Amino acid sequence: MQTTKLQVKNLESNYSIIIGKNILSQIPNKIKILCPNAKKIALVIDKNIPKKFKKKLLNFLKHYNVYIFEYSTSEKFKSLKSVNALVEKCLFNNFNRSDILISFGGGIIGDLGAFAASIIKRGINFINVPTTLLAQVDSSIGGKTGVNSKLGKNLIGTFYQPKLVVSDVEILKSLPQRELICGYAEILKHSLLLKNNFFNWLQINSSQILVGRNLILLKEAIIKSCKTKIYFVNKDINEKNTRMILNFGHTFAHAIELQNNYSKKINHGEAVIMGMMMATKLSYQKKICSLQTLLQLQSIYKLNNLEHDIKKKFKKNEYNQIIEHMTNDKKNNDKKINLILLKEVGQPTLPNAYKVSKKELKKVFKKII
Repeated sequence: MQTTKLQVKNLESNYSIIIGKNILSQIPNKIKILCPNAKKIALVIDKNIPKKFKKKLLNFLKHYNVYIFEYSTSEKFKSLKSVNALVEKCLFNNFNRSDILISFGGGIIGDLGAFAASIIKRGINFINVPTTLLAQVDSSIGGKTGVNSKLGKNLIGTFYQPKLVVSDVEILKSLPQRELICGYAEILKHSLLLKNNFFNWLQINSSQILVGRNLILLKEAIIKSCKTKIYFVNKDINEKNTRMILNFGHTFAHAIELQNNYSKKINHGEAVIMGMMMATKLSYQKKICSLQTLLQLQSIYKLNNLEHDIKKKFKKNEYNQIIEHMTNDKKNNDKKINLILLKEVGQPTLPNAYKVSKKELKKVFKKII
């Protein structure tokens, strides 16, 4: 399989995303070029990664002083307390700005590691090696870092760009099916945001990606997703305007995760699957999209058995609380809830174009779940 290199290049960043099979071996040479004065590496690892991949990466980094920090991850782990503990360990071992923090894991490890790197001595080198489909297509791109607050997801963080992102598709073969679907949710979201035939391609190839785990098609899906995200990131690096479009379905999703108390009963991708359907149903209710657009999304959900019925997950008396959580979303700039909705496949609404009050959302909530 040929290795593909994509470039994130804008006024504030310029780094490569390398996508391919068995490409961890490329990391040492990249470090020599990008971080020539590095002596120490903080390797922040997800415990769920198979041992063979950990051994491989450690062997490739044998010429550096590597400090291993291994964690069992959950959304509850993604906290200021966890970041502080990691930062203090790096400071204790006298890491300086020439040294490197490498995140080797899913989105939680990536977000937390990047946040830590951004505040250690006001910023040390950061390399992201995402190991889940979700992280490879979404959280590893664009420089968002962060942890959760009691009031919501990713409310505490910074923008901090990596020196390099390395996405090895070979690792994806080890993912549980639920984690694969979690990443697919973001791929599906990206296919809805630009008029580039991505959605049609996904309709044809989803089964081979999710069931067959065809690595060639998985790689192609990752590339298409990354290109979509890079397009929006390069237009709006600090998420002041158009980059908010990438949050389609996420205003609902983050509220669902918070109401679920970040338990593993609903993971991020599953919440996004629910949130995108709710956002599209609301688009139909408000006559923003046609019935045909709603049916297009419903058909790909049915084809791939994507569970989106929140009635099976929450009691009726929890619905109002989900809406309350939505008022703390990062996109909001007044008392109303700022939503990204869908006009048609490939054409979302712009940020701030559609805002709803809690009262209005409560009226239609049962119709969109």
